[in-house]
Amino acid sequence: MAASPRPDCPRGRDAAAGLFAAPWLPPIRADKWVGRGRPTLPAAPPIRADKWVGRGRPTLPIFLMRWFTCTPVAFGGGADFFARDSGLVCRGLQMLGVESRAVMPGTRQEQDDADLIRTQFSNLESAEWWKSHELDGVVLYAWGSPKFRIVAAAIQQAGIFLVLNQDNGGLVSPLAGVGDWLREQWILAGQGRGAMAWLRCGGQVLRGVSVGLFLTDTRRAAHLKHSNVIACVSPKAAGYYRKVCWWYGGADLAGRVVLLPHAVETRFGFSDGTKRRQVACVGRWQDVVQKRPWLLMETIGLLVAADDGVEVVIAGQVTSELEKWHRSLTDDRRSRVRLLGRVDREELAGILRESQVFYSPSAYESFGIAAAEALCSGCSVVAGRSVSMASFEWFVAEHSGTLSETDDAAGHMWTLERELTCWEQGGRVAREIAGVWGLRLHADRVAEQVLQLAVSGTGVS
Repeated sequence: MAASPRPDCPRGRDAAAGLFAAPWLPPIRADKWVGRGRPTLPAAPPIRADKWVGRGRPTLPIFLMRWFTCTPVAFGGGADFFARDSGLVCRGLQMLGVESRAVMPGTRQEQDDADLIRTQFSNLESAEWWKSHELDGVVLYAWGSPKFRIVAAAIQQAGIFLVLNQDNGGLVSPLAGVGDWLREQWILAGQGRGAMAWLRCGGQVLRGVSVGLFLTDTRRAAHLKHSNVIACVSPKAAGYYRKVCWWYGGADLAGRVVLLPHAVETRFGFSDGTKRRQVACVGRWQDVVQKRPWLLMETIGLLVAADDGVEVVIAGQVTSELEKWHRSLTDDRRSRVRLLGRVDREELAGILRESQVFYSPSAYESFGIAAAEALCSGCSVVAGRSVSMASFEWFVAEHSGTLSETDDAAGHMWTLERELTCWEQGGRVAREIAGVWGLRLHADRVAEQVLQLAVSGTGVS
C-alpha cells in the first residue's frame, strides 16, 4: 500500500500517562459562593458522568430555568453565531428545557435569530438591566478582557451566578510560565519566518513584560474576580490560568478555575458505518501565520507520494497558492486530493463522518473547534506538539490521535502515516472516539456541565 515502511500503531502511548484522560480539577466549595452572586437554591446532587451512558439525559433541577449567554461584541447573530461558542451554549441550554437567550450589543440585524437579544452596550454595564431579566445564571464570553470588566461587575452586582469563559490556551501572561509564554510569543509572531516576524516577537515580549505585567494583568485579574467560575477550554489552559490567578487572588481565585470546553453541534456524530482511508483538513487557508497552508501543502504532498492508498479532502477557501500546488501534483496524486472550497455545516459533518483522520497544520489554536467536531464524528486527530496547541494534548489522550514530535512536514507526514496505520491495525475505533468526545463536547452535555457548576459547585467531568 505504501512506498515507505509504516510505523507501528502506538497503542496506549497517546494516553499521556493518564494526565488528560480524567481531567478533574479541584472542586469549587459551596462556601466560596457567599457574597459573590450565588443563586439562592436548594442543594442538589452532582450530575455524574456515568449517568449519561445509556440512560438518556439526567433529570435537571426545574428551578434552574433561565440562563443567558453574552458576547459583548457586535458580531453577526445568524445561524453561524448559533453554531458555536456563546450561541451554541444557548442552544445547548434550550435542549435541556432551560429558558435561554443570547445577548449582544448593537441594533437588530435582518439575519439575527429570534433567540438573540440586541441591546445598547450601556445596558450590559447596568446591574439593573441584568436584574430585570430575573436570571439564574450568565455565561459571559469576554475573554477576561479588561475593557469588559464593568459588564462582569454588573452581572455580579445583580446577584447572578457568573461563568466567565476564557477562549484561549491560557498563556495570557508571563506569570503563567515564562518559558512557555516566550515560546508562544515567537509562534504568534510568525515562527521566525522573516525579519518582520522577529520584530513582532520582540515587540510582543516587551509589551508583555512591561504594560502587560503592570497594567493589563492587574486589570484582567479585577475582571476575573467578579466570577463564580472561570471556565477554561482545555486542561492545560486551566493549569496556566491557575498560576496567574494564584498571583492575583491566591487560593480563592485559583480555586474558581475549572475545565469547560467549547460546545460542538450534535450534527457532528458517528453511530454506524465505515470510514474511508481519508484525511480531512479544514481551515481558513488565507491565514498564512496561523493556519500555515504552506505546511499543509508540503505535508500532504509527501503523504500522497508515500502512500498510494490514501485520499485527502481539504475544505476552506481555496487560495491561488493552493490551486497552483494542486495543479503541480501528478495526475494520480491530484486525483486523490480534493479541494472543496467552503462547505456548509451539513456537508462538513458528512466529510468528517467518512474520514479516518483529521489533520491540523496550525501554528496555534485557542481551542480547535474543527478538531473537536472531527472527534465527535469519530475521527482521530493529528497536529504538531506545541505550547500554542494546548487543547490538542487533551484531544489525543483517549486513543484518539497523535501529535508530531517535530513541527515540520516530514514529522507531520510520518505522524499521519502512523495514525493511518493505527486505523488499519484496529487501534482506532470510530464509535468509541465519537462516544467519548460526544459526551464531553456536544452542546447539551456542555450545558449540563454549566448547570452542574451552579447547582453543586463540583468540578467538571
